[in-house]
Amino acid sequence: MAIEEEILQATLAASEKLYGQAPDVKSLQISATRKEFEGDLTLVVFPLLKLSHKKPEETAEDLGKELQASVPAISGYNVIKGFLNLCISKSNWIDTVNNIAADPHFGIVEATDNSPLYMVEYSSPNTNKPLHLGHVRNNLLGHSVCQILKANGIKVVKTNIVNDRGIHICKSMLAWKLFGNGETPESTGKKGDHLVGDYYVRFDKEYRAQVKALMEKGLTEDDAKKEAPLIKEAQQMLEKWEAGDPEVRALWEKMNNWVYEGFDKTYKRLGISFDKIYYESQTYLDGKAKVNEGLEKGCFYRRPDGSVWADLSKDGLDEKLLLRADGTSVYMTQDIGTAQQRFRDFNINKMIYVVGNEQNYHFQVLSILLDRLGFEWGKDLVHFSYGMVELPEGKMKSREGTVVDADDLMDEMISTAKETSGDKLKEYSEEEVNNIARICGLGALKYFILKVDPRKNMMFNPKESIDFNGNTGPFIQYTYARIRSVIRKAADAGLQVPAKLEAKYELSERETQLVQNLASFPQAVKQAGKDYSPAFIANYCYDLAKAYNQFYHDFSILKEENADAQQFRLMLSSLIANTIKTGMDLLGIEVPERM
Repeated sequence: MAIEEEILQATLAASEKLYGQAPDVKSLQISATRKEFEGDLTLVVFPLLKLSHKKPEETAEDLGKELQASVPAISGYNVIKGFLNLCISKSNWIDTVNNIAADPHFGIVEATDNSPLYMVEYSSPNTNKPLHLGHVRNNLLGHSVCQILKANGIKVVKTNIVNDRGIHICKSMLAWKLFGNGETPESTGKKGDHLVGDYYVRFDKEYRAQVKALMEKGLTEDDAKKEAPLIKEAQQMLEKWEAGDPEVRALWEKMNNWVYEGFDKTYKRLGISFDKIYYESQTYLDGKAKVNEGLEKGCFYRRPDGSVWADLSKDGLDEKLLLRADGTSVYMTQDIGTAQQRFRDFNINKMIYVVGNEQNYHFQVLSILLDRLGFEWGKDLVHFSYGMVELPEGKMKSREGTVVDADDLMDEMISTAKETSGDKLKEYSEEEVNNIARICGLGALKYFILKVDPRKNMMFNPKESIDFNGNTGPFIQYTYARIRSVIRKAADAGLQVPAKLEAKYELSERETQLVQNLASFPQAVKQAGKDYSPAFIANYCYDLAKAYNQFYHDFSILKEENADAQQFRLMLSSLIANTIKTGMDLLGIEVPERM
């Protein structure tokens, strides 16, 4: 049992003894003692005041005496207002290191047959353009959240919903039909998603020109946008698609397959995968059926033009369109159908949607509608709402053709990593250099995005992300590679990492702090799972790597003459490397054995 858990259990017992009842264990908080105070671990006593009916200082003093008497590892304590600072005996930290070494899955909780099953939706691309920087953040967050949930003993289904139908898809199709001259990915040498995206941009260019021409003839901008021949033809194509027109369906299938092949290549480079992929074209009919069912039950209403709406005024919202006047569906319709299919396919306990914060209203409405339609799980869906990501040059706008393409961004990051490494890799083979550049370049991209609180908007700075100093992926990767180099050099010198330490070595304060940093990994994993926040893991890895580098600078390992100290430092180094690798894996980031 970790010392923190032992203290928590002892606190419950002490409260029962002192005050006649124990608090909710979830209300108790233990963390590393701040550097300016004496102690190793701090227990916040404020949650106990309603039980003790005493001042914070008196309550902390009561608990300090009881904990020191009942927990052998506690060698002393001091009270600062409502904070009980506990001093842990040096020998206990040796035991802690041994316990970590004996646990091959340190920090990770294995799922059981009784573990809950969560489904996490992420990516959700449209088949009218390639993946861009916004998709990169979405995919990285979704993948990492899945890894973190698994590390908390939760079974996970990774899922994607591909928006493969609708007016935006028809725009690309129509532009290719009118201006494509039979181009294919093979004939152009372009990835399929890029080729189709080019025609989405082409549609917008031609459409804008038509709108401008109509406005010059005296139409208002709104009327011109409705009357432009291209948009009318695109709408007709959508109606034909929904009617099952063979020619339109064949073109749709051909162009979508181009896009899927392109997406697969991008996903593979990012290290992203899915257990189940849903397609809007296969779920929207279920959604329409549920909407019509809700219409019959009086949940929704039909307007004179034939469109179907939900009145959400009683929920403090407005009215929401569910079916257009021409009978075609909207995103909300599709999401209702997809939700029904998912809960039919999997006996999931929770549904998590990883979607940007511009869709907050959408998921608020979806939850209400699912509940209104009788789905018990409607109210419990989770919208993992994350902020937008921008580059220093400004926002991305796909319609204007200025989208920051995911493939180009990855190429740039890998190229920059290779340039930044300079002469450091001159002794390696070309294959090794390219692999290390790939690992570091993608690691820089992923870490820079994931270290930020996902709920905040962020600025992605490629140059800053690839720095080998500071809070970056390459800094952490370099720390891992440095430790692995130490272990290899030790082995060459006939020194092996011990399987177990004897409690003979007296740790320094710096070493004690480093063990504490290491031992807090399970709490970081737990907190990250609770808050759905990869940033907790990212910043834990950075703090651990930073602390290790300070230790490495101040303490000798291979040249240490004290055998007990050398054995301790070798084991601690090895465990830190393992934990960094585990933590970075939760972020979807590889670490190189050398660099």
